[in-house]
Amino acid sequence: MNDAFFLLLPFSLNLFSGLCPKRTRTPVCIIPIFNIVSSFKATTSRAVCQLVKEYVGHRDGIWDLSVARTQPVVLGTASADHTAMLWSIETGKCLLKYVGHQGSVNSIKFHPTEQMALTASGDQTAHIWRYLVQLPTPQPVADTVQTPCEDDLDFSDKDDADGEVEGPNDCPSVRVPTTTLRSHQGVVIAADWLVGGKQVVTASWDRAANLYDVETSELVHSLTGHDQELTHCCTHPNQRLVVTSSRDTTFRLWDFRDPSIHSVNVFQGHTDTVTSAVFTVGDNVVSGSDDRTVKVWDLKNMRSPIAAIRTDSAVNRISVSVNQKIIALPHDNRQVRLFDMSGVRLARLPRSNRQGHRRMVCCSAWCEDNTACNLFTCGFDRQAIGWNINIPALLQEK
Repeated sequence: MNDAFFLLLPFSLNLFSGLCPKRTRTPVCIIPIFNIVSSFKATTSRAVCQLVKEYVGHRDGIWDLSVARTQPVVLGTASADHTAMLWSIETGKCLLKYVGHQGSVNSIKFHPTEQMALTASGDQTAHIWRYLVQLPTPQPVADTVQTPCEDDLDFSDKDDADGEVEGPNDCPSVRVPTTTLRSHQGVVIAADWLVGGKQVVTASWDRAANLYDVETSELVHSLTGHDQELTHCCTHPNQRLVVTSSRDTTFRLWDFRDPSIHSVNVFQGHTDTVTSAVFTVGDNVVSGSDDRTVKVWDLKNMRSPIAAIRTDSAVNRISVSVNQKIIALPHDNRQVRLFDMSGVRLARLPRSNRQGHRRMVCCSAWCEDNTACNLFTCGFDRQAIGWNINIPALLQEK
């Protein structure tokens, strides 16, 4: 078994339904750093990456996060503690807690035009729920010291990441979903809105992805073919395309642009679990895997990747910035690295005894329009972090 499995083992039970016992303190197996021959292209980048805000309140690891696409712009997090939370990006205050699931909340995505969220859960359902929040008035923030991206100091293992985190007590909650999507026979690991927001797709450990009509809650299509559990699903921002990832080492591209023909293409570019595959605004798909690689594909010719990135740790749910197409790689070994689409390493986010993630990083999400934080990450240290990445400097020094 690989090292990533040992790292995940103490926490993985919470992916299942609420019948699982509460996680007790378990020693964490730290992945050693291997001396491998790096395929990184030469880069001398020392661009500035600044930790701006920490979002603390979940009582277990955070699997996923995303940023609302409509006003008010809020941060959403999905946690193994059975809840999803909405946060003020600027103040770090919890604005609302969703408590309608009976199992781990494994993903969260916001509707493209309305104040609605879509969450997937270990209780074998996906929920659509409405939210109404009011952003607090931002308080003056003291100047913070900018830190070079290549800060490589490690955390002390004496940190309190395994201690109990005091959740927000004054955070209002939503308990009942607007819509419950049922039909999966296993954990629903991810869900996303199709362009326009009238349909959603879900991915499950029952090896199927399901397409639902939002208004009627009816199952429109069941997308089968993967040989093992699905790990992620993603929709194209402008077209009716879906990509699903699986433990069977493949990802599949499903095309719904023609109502009469639903084509599927299978891509076999990895040697281990594909943890996520995401679209860019253009004609690319970027896939990440437990085989410690990330690959960039051209939708017009996907026989082989146009770029490959080799790393020293399993890669979790990646994201690609809209404007500059910078790939953010969250790793099992607590690192977060930034690459461009050609495979050039641009930066590594700070991780020292003062800042950064203390446990594996599960997900990343860009929000380039936000002036305070334009990149967010979350992990099993029970916190989400908002970063300010100096993108012009990052690209200039490439």
